[in-house]
Amino acid sequence: MVDNPSLYREVLDNLYDGVYFLDLQRKIFFWNKGAERITGYPAADVMGRSCADDILCHVDKQGRHLCRDGCPAAEVLNDGQRREAEVYLLHKNGYRKPVRIRVAPIQDTSGQIVGAMEIFSDDTSPESLRRRVALLEKLSSLDPLTHLPNRRSMEGTLASRLAETHRYGVAFGVLFIDIDYFKSINDTYGHETGDHVLRLVAKTLARSLRPFDLSGRWGGEEFLAVILNVDAAHLGVVAERVRALIAETRIPRDDQYLSVSVSIGATLARADDSSETLIDRADQCMYRSKMAGRNRVHLDTE
Repeated sequence: MVDNPSLYREVLDNLYDGVYFLDLQRKIFFWNKGAERITGYPAADVMGRSCADDILCHVDKQGRHLCRDGCPAAEVLNDGQRREAEVYLLHKNGYRKPVRIRVAPIQDTSGQIVGAMEIFSDDTSPESLRRRVALLEKLSSLDPLTHLPNRRSMEGTLASRLAETHRYGVAFGVLFIDIDYFKSINDTYGHETGDHVLRLVAKTLARSLRPFDLSGRWGGEEFLAVILNVDAAHLGVVAERVRALIAETRIPRDDQYLSVSVSIGATLARADDSSETLIDRADQCMYRSKMAGRNRVHLDTE
């Protein structure tokens, strides 16, 4: 039976897991469709080759190459004891992929070990899935360039804060921030410099606020900050601090430094506000800052 792996193929090819068989010399004589899918290697690339050739380059969490030292399949062939491990294989496309492997001996009718069978699957343990879900949730809420919360995340924050204002009268304000002459920066110095400006403004903005305030990228060269527990006077102070700190930002450019400034619109949330009316008012205040000469704050006092 060991010499005729075709008897297994129809059943094993329908498994989601990868399965392969080894003889006593660790040569691969069966490789199912699941193994092709998980590793990227078609059967033709591996059949007849030894797993000791480091085809999948299994490493453990410490980076130790198991094909050279501590191979679970070799240990099973040696003592007949089943093995399980969490390892990282090298996909044909060049990236590492976590898998859970289980290795069992193959025995003939007399009980002699004549080979080994390894089953391996994508790492889908509950803890791994939780980590992946948490990572995806985090990534879906972050702007990939600045690593600040993205617009969708900020919209959710605004909705939550407005609900508190409507129900409990909790005061908060928003700053609508736009980088001055950003198109000119891109046109003159290139998009790489433009991206650098966005990242530096984002860092300065985030670090100029209190820990419980929140800032995010609204889109393009626009940012939004939600400032909690403030009155109009305090909101103006926060806005002016943000403006001044960003104006002191210096971006190295060849033998000189590039200066950046922002125009800010600031307004408190009102009891009858929606997210749309609040943002529109802050945007209009920002536009007044632009019209007044840029690099300034316009605070709504109505």
